[in-house]
Amino acid sequence: MSDRTLELALRQGALRERIAVQRKVLASHAGPLEHALGAADKALLGVEWLKEHPATVGFTVAVVVAASPKRAWRWGRRAFVVWRGWKAVQNSLLEAGRPRPAGSTPGVRQSA
Repeated sequence: MSDRTLELALRQGALRERIAVQRKVLASHAGPLEHALGAADKALLGVEWLKEHPATVGFTVAVVVAASPKRAWRWGRRAFVVWRGWKAVQNSLLEAGRPRPAGSTPGVRQSA
């Protein structure tokens, strides 16, 4: 083996070892994120269930309104605020993913 080949093989081995260490560190840091994403997945499954069973949802809402209109109104307002917040977050995430026109400044409206 030539000196150059040996040097490259040693560098490759060192890089592979460094990559292995970085993967272990990344995996240890991903634990909390994995937990949060698991909770988000469960929430999305709940939303899907609600979409698939509109009659059940409607019946439940009707029973709650009939049993306690004040409480239903209070929870309805809270749900509306949460829904609006979610829509705002969703829109800002969509905006963040869109490319900006050349020369535009983020957060500054351009006059027409």
